[in-house]
Amino acid sequence: MTATFSGVAGLALFASPVAALSRQAMTIYASPRCGCCAAWARHVEAAGFAVSVQHLDDADLNAKKADTGIGPAFASCHTAFVDGYAIEGHVPARDIRRLLAERPDALGLAVPGMPGDAPGMGSGTTPFEVLLIKKHGTSALYARYPS
Repeated sequence: MTATFSGVAGLALFASPVAALSRQAMTIYASPRCGCCAAWARHVEAAGFAVSVQHLDDADLNAKKADTGIGPAFASCHTAFVDGYAIEGHVPARDIRRLLAERPDALGLAVPGMPGDAPGMGSGTTPFEVLLIKKHGTSALYARYPS
């Protein structure tokens, strides 16, 4: 099943042809039962990504993570792909934009687990980290919140 989220961000595209050209396609793989995945999809869509959601059962979602190289230490509730990078969990859109601008030699970004104040989860001040997932299973700190 495919779902496409369209909201205020979609309307803004009609007002600006330049904005339409800058939207990057993002495919999100998530469980159909997860409300926070839908909330995160709205977060990245509001940030200008063209979002498509593919619902998978848990076994297929975990297999997709494993096939991509996302180990259990990085896992969260959904996995997205944008411009050759994997985005695992509730990564803030601004860090995804930074990743796409910098183009590091890496698998992508992860916010392991489901931190209560990450985008799509909450809006408080509980600290969480964004990790750069390197191609050989290691990681490096990419961002820390609150910053």
